[in-house]
Amino acid sequence: MSQKFNAIIAKKDSDGKFVAELSQITTTDLPDEDVLIDIDFSTLNYKDGLAVTNKLPICQKFPMVCGIDLAGSVIESENEKFSPGQKVLVNGFGLSERYWGGYSQKQSVNSSFLIPVPENFSTRSAMAIGTAGYTAMLAVNAIRDHGVKPSDGDILVTGSVGGVGSVAITLLSNLGYSVIASTGRIEQSDYLKDLGAKKIIDRTMLSAPGRPLDKESWAAAIDNVGSSTLSNVLAKTNYSGIVASCGLAGGSDLPGTVLPFILRNVRLQGVDSVQAPLALRERAWKDLSELLDLSILESMTSVAKLSDVFDLGKQIVSGKIKGRIVIDVNSI
Repeated sequence: MSQKFNAIIAKKDSDGKFVAELSQITTTDLPDEDVLIDIDFSTLNYKDGLAVTNKLPICQKFPMVCGIDLAGSVIESENEKFSPGQKVLVNGFGLSERYWGGYSQKQSVNSSFLIPVPENFSTRSAMAIGTAGYTAMLAVNAIRDHGVKPSDGDILVTGSVGGVGSVAITLLSNLGYSVIASTGRIEQSDYLKDLGAKKIIDRTMLSAPGRPLDKESWAAAIDNVGSSTLSNVLAKTNYSGIVASCGLAGGSDLPGTVLPFILRNVRLQGVDSVQAPLALRERAWKDLSELLDLSILESMTSVAKLSDVFDLGKQIVSGKIKGRIVIDVNSI
């Protein structure tokens, strides 16, 4: 008889209402995929908060094991690229949406989703980075690939106290860029400066509807907020600058004009981490292994139990989480 283990499962109750709860399952309950993983850690991202609270319908079928990230060791593999004991990770690829995810002590995963954990990372540090940090790296690489140099001017990061923002500030600072951090939590200014931000601005400077074209203020930006904030960020971006959009904490709408695009040659670059091609993922993780200061990563990271996910999910969608939270799936 298969041994039971713990997982957070979203389902519909007898009345058709969404319920997410800590349950016990066995390996026979897992999907029929080609790699079985003994999970060490997952993490908490904004999308995970949306999933477990059902603020947005992230889970597209039920029952669904939540958690868009996982890291652990291979138990069994039908793919010769991965061997028992090997440390692997998954970010996105539809986990917690269409495929069972990382809030479980074991999971069966399609081998095409897997990336080996970089040698200088543990499974814990890989999940301290998680989708948030990996997304931050994709956004930073979009700015670098656009040709923006540190000498071109400041880089703005909105939603800067959150996971993507925190890692983005650290990466940009390590690359020599001068970072402006926008936040609604000015009391966290010292935290942001410790990460490498040179200047802190209150998010109210960007959140209200503004002018369609405003004074040029930064060479590039990483936006985690959307809505009027993103419109104002675009309106204040330098000529031929770039804005990497990777979040919607303030809303999914974009109430702006085309003026930044047709008068200042500004580029709005979408950053998708879920279905990003393997080559982009591998580059991002290689860059993270070379650029990210693990001591700074540790300073922005806390560890929580699997059962804490429900309360933490509410907090993250309310903007109350600072930095990164690793979920120890083997601590209940």
